[in-house]
Amino acid sequence: MLIPEVTIVVVQRERFSYTQFSLEGIYQHTNIPFKLIYIDGNSPQPIKQYLEVQSQVKGFQLIRQEKYLSPNQARNLGLSYVDTKYVVFIDNDVQVTANWLENLVQCAQETAAWVVGPLYLDGIHGKLDNQNIHMAGGICEFQEQEGKRNLREQRCFAKNLLPAVKSQLQQSPTQLIEFHCFLVQTDVLKQMGGFDENIFSLGEESDFCLSVRAMDGAIYFAPNSIVIYVFPIPLKWYDLRYFLLRWSDQWNKASLNYFQKKWNLAPEARFMTVGYNWANRHRLMPLQPIQEFLLNLLSWNLHSPRYMKFREFVESMLNRLFVKHKQQKI
Repeated sequence: MLIPEVTIVVVQRERFSYTQFSLEGIYQHTNIPFKLIYIDGNSPQPIKQYLEVQSQVKGFQLIRQEKYLSPNQARNLGLSYVDTKYVVFIDNDVQVTANWLENLVQCAQETAAWVVGPLYLDGIHGKLDNQNIHMAGGICEFQEQEGKRNLREQRCFAKNLLPAVKSQLQQSPTQLIEFHCFLVQTDVLKQMGGFDENIFSLGEESDFCLSVRAMDGAIYFAPNSIVIYVFPIPLKWYDLRYFLLRWSDQWNKASLNYFQKKWNLAPEARFMTVGYNWANRHRLMPLQPIQEFLLNLLSWNLHSPRYMKFREFVESMLNRLFVKHKQQKI
């Protein structure tokens, strides 16, 4: 039998309820030898039991922690068990497609890249044929203006339909990948000291890519490797506590403040504002079913001040109910 060159490390992004679909997709669409390490950070009982059974059936290594982990904590925990040339980190809400892993490895071999990112698409559970691009490589570079430092980011081809721009997508160097799924040379990552655990939520991929490039490491985009980030709609009831912690104000502010100091950004840098506002919007996604019901019942406008205040109030109450920061080591 061929000895695997790559280990897949699965970590939780923001929920648990897509675990089975994502894991089954990995085994269905991966045709080269691989090892798999699954990091289970305090998943609810149904998911815990499923993973225990599947680890025996499929023979992967399951590492369980009886507490919630930030994604970077989970990645570092998985990295400590990796002994292959390459490691691929993938979130537990990603659906892969045919030859995804083979093409990531091939790009790394052809280019000697330290890091390789696939083509990311957007999807909704049950509607994975959505061809909306989430990201196809990106820009991540510092800008100086009046003595103040900002970080400019752009996710290339975001929101474009894949058929419309597919001919423009070429294997090429890039400045930015997303953490939904990416390949790294294991030795290089261990020499870097792994991922910065002072970043709990926002800025994790930016910090990593800047660190790689600061060491003159190459990052590549591999468009023939395609994965789908499946939106967290709807969430299961048992997803809420981790989802709200993952995007909580405490984690977001702590992450951004640390990032700002680490990379010497101006406190008012646009990168900080954009990231914080995005997280606040994203954290409201679990309220979409309530939103649709109320809009139909009360004939409210989606952007009316009355509705926005009501939605923020409900989200705030959910955070108080579900998020227990004292239980987290931050």
